[in-house]
Amino acid sequence: MRLTGTEDLRVQKTIEAIRSVFEQMICEMDYHEMTVKELCERAKINKKTFYRYYPTMDDLLLELQTEISSEYIEQISHYRLPEELDKVNEAFFRYSVGRGEVYEKITCAASYVSIRNTMINRVNEATWHKSAWFNNIPEWQRHMIIVYVQFTIVELYKQWVADSKKTPVEEVIQLSNRLICTGIDGFRNPSIAVAVSGK
Repeated sequence: MRLTGTEDLRVQKTIEAIRSVFEQMICEMDYHEMTVKELCERAKINKKTFYRYYPTMDDLLLELQTEISSEYIEQISHYRLPEELDKVNEAFFRYSVGRGEVYEKITCAASYVSIRNTMINRVNEATWHKSAWFNNIPEWQRHMIIVYVQFTIVELYKQWVADSKKTPVEEVIQLSNRLICTGIDGFRNPSIAVAVSGK
């Protein structure tokens, strides 16, 4: 249940407790290990209270997924694809940097792949499918482009996290833009990347 600020204070505190405990549990375990019983015990509420706001744990997860993907979609909604793919990639890294441990777990952990794919699909629907160029190429090419772009961006982010984010985000954005927009040729020859990304 998304809070609007008009709810009774007790309702607000209950929803905030549910969300807070849910996010703690995401950081500690895989989604399939979570139970409503444990969440309620940690949040100090009874199961009936939980079910008043969320019919299932999946509904709570969907709410979190929708919030995360909606915020990112809003940030990139004015970019044109494929022309501004470098800006979309940069926005992804900048958005991801400030999201914290819950976001990192959902984005990086193998056990959250289906959750991650749900968010990625929402982003793709809101971005690539607005491109006239994209919609006019054969379907198999659209599939290949989406797989290439989404896999590359997410995997580069995951690798940066796995490396403890030792490299400054500016350098990661620059390298990932070179790779995504120009491939290995752009990596081997930075002048190609400069021409493509405008940097």
